[in-house]
Amino acid sequence: MDKTAYLDAVVEQTRTFADWVQDKDASAPVPTCPKWTLGDLVDHVGATQRMVAMLVGERLDDPSSAYARYVPGPTDSAQWRAWLTEGAGEARRAFASVADDTAVWDPSGGDAGVPFWSRRLLGEACVHRADAAAALGTHYELAPEIAVEAIEDWLDTMTSRGYWENRPDFADAMRGDGQTLHFHATDAPGEWLARREQDEVVLERTHAEADVTVSGPATDLLLAICRRRPLTRSSTLDVEGDHALLEHWIEHMDWVTD
Repeated sequence: MDKTAYLDAVVEQTRTFADWVQDKDASAPVPTCPKWTLGDLVDHVGATQRMVAMLVGERLDDPSSAYARYVPGPTDSAQWRAWLTEGAGEARRAFASVADDTAVWDPSGGDAGVPFWSRRLLGEACVHRADAAAALGTHYELAPEIAVEAIEDWLDTMTSRGYWENRPDFADAMRGDGQTLHFHATDAPGEWLARREQDEVVLERTHAEADVTVSGPATDLLLAICRRRPLTRSSTLDVEGDHALLEHWIEHMDWVTD
């Protein structure tokens, strides 16, 4: 997918999210993000899209000015649909104004800039729509091809040099001597091999033998690896090999939600 396709998907995912949360109880708990209420979740989604729109649209090489201009989302849930769709629209317009090689700060450590953020916003929208579904008791569906892109975002971001360097607890937990995990989507093209080394996690897009392999529909695979659905509830996933290695991996895929 290119940045235009990513942002079109972001707008679509955000529109569904906005329809779900409109007029709902802002104090409702979000089971998949235990420290958050529904209001926190809405604020995070909308504020993140606006911050990224500033980073990209203004070609910022430092995020501090975008952080400084953070404005909380509305507390009145009757305003949520309009606020969320407006933020997604701002993001799409910002990306339309730049080229892929436009210099923009990103936290990956790889100077990925515009391509990083376009995919990151899609991953955010997909995963946080799953959070909304959990909070509201709504059935969650995602096209397999979009789920594959969200898996790519999650795995690539979580194994990035920037994440490794900024999360020493994660780095300590993930250090290894070559242990391998293979993730395989069965309903859309998508395979990843993660190898734990002493100084990084190496991520490859390939089919290979591994210490543990988990395969199944892309959406179910996404929900499991991003900790939105426990493996014990993922009856469509097939796990072969070292279950403890997979459980250790998932346990430490703990993106901070404070």
